[in-house]
Amino acid sequence: MTFQSYFVLAVFIFTIIGLIKFQQRPSLVFGVALLSLFSTQMVSTDQVIKSLSNQGLLTLILLMLCSIALEKTRLLRLVAMKVIRPNYSATWLRLFSFTVVSSAFLNNTAVVSTMLAPIRNNPNHSASKLLIPLSYAAILGGTLTLVGTSTNLIVNSLVLDANLPSLGFFDFTLVGLALVITCGITLYFCRSLLPNHKIKSSKAQSYFIEAKVSPESSLVGKSIDQNGLRHLQSLFLVEIMRGDSQLTAITPNEVIQANDKLIFSGDISKVSQLRLFDGLSIFAENSGLPLGNLREVVVRSESILNGNTLKSVGFRSLFDAAVVAIKRDGEKVSGKIGKLKIKPGDFLVLAVGEDFKSRRNIRKNFILLSDVELDSRLSGKKEILAIVGFIVAIALAAMGILPLFKTVLLLLGVLLLSGCVTTNELLRRFPTDIWLIISSAIVLSYALQNSGVIEVFNQVMSENSYLFSPLVALIVVYALTLLLTELVTNNAAAALIFPIAYGLATSIDANPIAFIMAVAFGASASFISPYGYQTNLMVFNAGQYKLNDFIKIGVPVSIVYSITCVTSIVFVFGL
Repeated sequence: MTFQSYFVLAVFIFTIIGLIKFQQRPSLVFGVALLSLFSTQMVSTDQVIKSLSNQGLLTLILLMLCSIALEKTRLLRLVAMKVIRPNYSATWLRLFSFTVVSSAFLNNTAVVSTMLAPIRNNPNHSASKLLIPLSYAAILGGTLTLVGTSTNLIVNSLVLDANLPSLGFFDFTLVGLALVITCGITLYFCRSLLPNHKIKSSKAQSYFIEAKVSPESSLVGKSIDQNGLRHLQSLFLVEIMRGDSQLTAITPNEVIQANDKLIFSGDISKVSQLRLFDGLSIFAENSGLPLGNLREVVVRSESILNGNTLKSVGFRSLFDAAVVAIKRDGEKVSGKIGKLKIKPGDFLVLAVGEDFKSRRNIRKNFILLSDVELDSRLSGKKEILAIVGFIVAIALAAMGILPLFKTVLLLLGVLLLSGCVTTNELLRRFPTDIWLIISSAIVLSYALQNSGVIEVFNQVMSENSYLFSPLVALIVVYALTLLLTELVTNNAAAALIFPIAYGLATSIDANPIAFIMAVAFGASASFISPYGYQTNLMVFNAGQYKLNDFIKIGVPVSIVYSITCVTSIVFVFGL
């Protein structure tokens, strides 16, 4: 081996060590690896550019950007309303089935994100009894199709880069179905191992938002559960003001009445969800100011507001602004916003008019913090366009009529031109980390080839081929990928093991597709560690789990997954 070979091999090893040590910053580790290889001329400029513009990688990014529009519709929230039932077993089966099916065609991270609020806020079951099954179902559902998980798209990008034919949309389905069935049964019978944690509330630290029900609203006469008011993302209905009465112990069967004032607590950026409900108007909208221009402020100690209510000081005319939400650190606020007595240090989110900035009394009364960017929601024709457009794009790719890259690129163009998504949203949500991780991993695979490391590896494998039957080699590749997935992340594991797997298959004259599938499915096999897969990390925090909770339920699922995976790959693809 040459000096270049040893250097690239050292970069490869230190990249793995860095990923283990800095698990929360994989993009930084890969970025350092890319700069190291490029600066030492281990890879050419053309190879770096080719890696950054890899078609499979761009397809993944386009798909993630298109899914932003789908997240802004009511589709997933409406389905989520039908999932939670009083019976735990019925809820578990509905949740698992819905998550598996939706994760096969949508970004599984978006599916989990949508379901977090309904599960955390449901009155029937402990969230910790449902959140791990939610994450595992999303992982299993993602293995069913090419677009179900970023891992499959990453592997396909590496397949294309190796000048092999693209993987088909349903090439993963048979093995994925076997995994869904066997692991689903295992998870169901192990559900008693799930903890029963009481989720600690943080509502006192959340914004306090008031919305009024008009007499003509379709919400009137229906219960809170029927209206879906318990299934909002990061917003919680905490009380109802009905005339002079204040209802704080709210049950799912509480019937909404005309002119009720609904008090929500939660993330102010999610307030636009309330506008999707017919006849529900936010406090600030009653003052004639739109929610498109929001500012967050803190009330100064010398403000004229202190000790007074918003109505008594004429807030709207005084500041050309209206209060959308209020937060008081360390104390829960309660009652109608207009009748609350303001205190120094209160956080306010204001819908501001055109004259707000020019008013001389603004800085005397408030400390200006920042603009608040709302998560916008789609309705009407735009909502239909986003849903139908996404379904059509995926269907065209699934039937082989158009390449997936072309369908999602055209879809993104339509979504932009129609206003379903904006350029600011795309820039804010652009998956920079994923782009850097995958492109850097592709650069690393180029470096392994350029330096002769892969050639030496293939030669060693050929000379010792008697030690590696195709089945043994397949198991080794799968086990390495699984180990790296649990230690690092799924995307990084797939990108790092792919060149080794492909080189090993070639050297022992085995079926390379079987080895490629071992990498794809092995990289999705993150059940024991909460850090290996993004959905696990999301529910780890939301369910307030401990590492031991994942180990107890994840070990049996991982064992069944591994046995089923290797057996199915051999049966479906052959060696």
